[in-house]
Amino acid sequence: MRWGILGAAKIARTEVAPAIMLAQGAELVAVATRDIDRAPPFQALAPAIQVHDSYDALLANPDVDAIYIPLPNHLHVEWSLKAAQAGKHVLCEKPIALQADEIDQLITTRDATGKLIAEAFMVAHHPQWALARDLLAQGAIGKLEHVEGCFTYTNRDLTNIRHIAAMGGGGVRDVGVYPCITARMTTGAEPQALRADIRSQNGVDIFARVWADFADFTMSFYCGMMQARRQQMVFHGQDGWIALNAPFNGPTYGDCRVEWCDANGRMTREHFNSVNQYALMIEAFGKSAQTGEAFACPLEMSRGNQVMIDAIFDAAA
Repeated sequence: MRWGILGAAKIARTEVAPAIMLAQGAELVAVATRDIDRAPPFQALAPAIQVHDSYDALLANPDVDAIYIPLPNHLHVEWSLKAAQAGKHVLCEKPIALQADEIDQLITTRDATGKLIAEAFMVAHHPQWALARDLLAQGAIGKLEHVEGCFTYTNRDLTNIRHIAAMGGGGVRDVGVYPCITARMTTGAEPQALRADIRSQNGVDIFARVWADFADFTMSFYCGMMQARRQQMVFHGQDGWIALNAPFNGPTYGDCRVEWCDANGRMTREHFNSVNQYALMIEAFGKSAQTGEAFACPLEMSRGNQVMIDAIFDAAA
């Protein structure tokens, strides 16, 4: 699958472009950036890459099969629609939309064009999350009673797009989506009620606490973008627990491991530090687009996540 990247955001330069180069069955052939001075990192990775100075030029490029979109959040729906309507498969950064109902038009366009449109939740393709899901399904910790998590990092640059409300900024949309998606995809459950407390600055949330009630268990997590860096997810059952030490950015964040304690108090650990979850996502997307194989995070899963994010903002308000 021949890839083009729509925009020169940091995540494209440092994570996804290198992953495309690493992934089997993938080739990075083009990038579009309105600031040509941002092209050299992509040219260093792929010397033969085609550089376009407009997004529309990339969509018109016949050498491109799929588009990865790392644009600011408020542009995700617009350019995902344009790319699919131009005949390209679309992998868009999270959050793929700012409201759940915006995803409906993406689903309609996906079905009408036959082009895969999906949200780039790399965690959905990481084997540590498959292990956590299997352990829960097997009853390794007994009945699940509570999920807790956190995801924080430090970004105090108020000119950054994450601090700009009009561009869909804020910590919930940036990192709060991860405790939501991983809890939902691991348990297969949806929250039935939510409470939330949000601390804002300049119109965007910089710290949030969330309490969610699912049918058979509860959940609590916090997230923010002006705190010391931390991430963890824990699934606590009646007979044991499962902890993911670097659930979202391992091994960049730290030792990427799953550890669990069973009813006998026996501890087991499994490490995943050699895994590149972005490359696995690119490979899975290519296989799904080319063969119709089910994608781990379809738009329906993304819509459910956006429903939860919308509910967090509503509950806080």
